[in-house]
Amino acid sequence: MDLKLADYKSDLAPDWCPGCGDYGILSALQMALYKQGIEPNRAVLVSGIGCSAKTIHYAATYGIHTLHGRGLPVAQGVKLANPELTVVAMAGDGDGMGIGAGHFVGVGRRNLDMLYLIFNNEVYGMTKGQASPTLELGAQPKSLARPNIQSKVNPLMLAFAAGFTFIARGYAYDVKNLARLMQLGMEHRGLAMIDILQPCPTYNNLHTREWFAPRVYDINQEGYDPHVPGAMNEEERAGRMGRFAARATEWGERIPTGVFWQAELPTFEERLGGFLPNYPAKAPATRGLGGERRRLEALMAGHRLA
Repeated sequence: MDLKLADYKSDLAPDWCPGCGDYGILSALQMALYKQGIEPNRAVLVSGIGCSAKTIHYAATYGIHTLHGRGLPVAQGVKLANPELTVVAMAGDGDGMGIGAGHFVGVGRRNLDMLYLIFNNEVYGMTKGQASPTLELGAQPKSLARPNIQSKVNPLMLAFAAGFTFIARGYAYDVKNLARLMQLGMEHRGLAMIDILQPCPTYNNLHTREWFAPRVYDINQEGYDPHVPGAMNEEERAGRMGRFAARATEWGERIPTGVFWQAELPTFEERLGGFLPNYPAKAPATRGLGGERRRLEALMAGHRLA
């Protein structure tokens, strides 16, 4: 199939607020799918609720708009039913790090071969700018009546603790580099997560496009190597973990983006193959129904089944 970038764009016009980082994320995702040569009918986007959730309607792929915080369970079901599909789950920082945090930890333990995107603007944009779990303690954007009284969640550190094997951070206004990170996440054999920093021009007047611009830098361009060897002694492992944590917690005058961690480990699909004959070659969605097909046809026709 001779694919074009336009093949990944739906007929619906995005209606996010002017200046929202979601526009850049959508463009990067469409570019990544195009550059990977993934046919639109072989890609499935899964979202929860919020501004980020609208993304699936603006891409000409399969899409499932689920419940708040519940995108990951559905995405896992899709991937396990048909491992041949490219599955990209997405959530806002409130959706993914708040009500969906339990699923975030659960999927990290499994290492399915899929990509998870966090749209991180530090506020609940669709419900009028309440503090999300990623807003730092004491911060007071214009949407809050008083400073935030809770400490922030660091998506990179939580992903590491949960067991994600590809951990990255991008910036919504650096579309070209963000598309590259998404490509790397799709190519990675295992569970990939990208924390995407973005301004919310409507509710977050603290971390704006002008605030991010001089601070964001790429750690990989500065020589940081995210690849983790399969075999390491305790000293090497401690060194790698310390190096990761130092970059993942850096925030202020310099904010790192890029790939922070990449480990090659058996995927959940591969491990399932040790228990289920012929999986994933014969996954549920790719098997012929055989006798079950005849039973379903009889049921649909209203015939009594023996």
